[in-house]
Amino acid sequence: MTGVTVVKCGGEIAAEPVCADLAALGGPVVLVHGGAPEIAKLAGELGVRPRTLVSPSGVTSRHTDTAMLDVVTLAMTGRAKPRLLRALAAQGVRAVGLTGLDAGLIQARRKPAQRHVQDGRTVIVRDDLSGRITGVRAEVLRVLLDAGIVPVVSPPATGADGAPVNVDADRAAAAVAAALGADHLILLTAAPGVLRDASDETSLIRRCPLPREGAMPHAASGGMHRKLIAAREALLAGVPRVTVSDGRVPRPVSAALDGAGTTLEVM
Repeated sequence: MTGVTVVKCGGEIAAEPVCADLAALGGPVVLVHGGAPEIAKLAGELGVRPRTLVSPSGVTSRHTDTAMLDVVTLAMTGRAKPRLLRALAAQGVRAVGLTGLDAGLIQARRKPAQRHVQDGRTVIVRDDLSGRITGVRAEVLRVLLDAGIVPVVSPPATGADGAPVNVDADRAAAAVAAALGADHLILLTAAPGVLRDASDETSLIRRCPLPREGAMPHAASGGMHRKLIAAREALLAGVPRVTVSDGRVPRPVSAALDGAGTTLEVM
């Protein structure tokens, strides 16, 4: 579907500037969101202790047991998504909130076991309810886009048995962009883009080549590491343009479209 832009907005990014910018730009767009701050806050309110899994390669992810999956689902659908829908409605934009569970929009396969490094030892974790994305039902999004409606999408995804599976929102955005044949994937973050030094916002890398496989460059970690993985997946799936850009500026989507941030490419 040509002309589509997929925008991923992290939970730490203010909704109003992003949504006002989307309203001013017009054109078909899918807004994918995360919700880490809302998840952390709700977990504290409900007394669910957050845990982090660390893979042998150093990649970190949220440990999603049954209680945490409930927190993720509630935070996404009850807090993060309504915030974006309200901001879009205030700008006169018709939008529909979806998770990957709706009409089986995002399909995923749960990982039956994960390796986790704890106190210098590698242990096997079997109660994690996260997984890898295996497909996107793009026709669900096309129906809305053809009607001039903005889909607002988030995890969780749908497992093989119909049960929810937690997936990374950046990688969900990449999968959505690939399935729609989008022209541009924009990953908005709380930094100017990909940085050579995460502690120095002036160390922006304007163009960042990514290896087709293997480790990511510039010692990227945490959320940025996942964004680079998502960017690579989108590029390898045929999305022609992927940008990591600053979601804190007044018109973040316009800035990314105009060349701000970091342009990713596969070597």
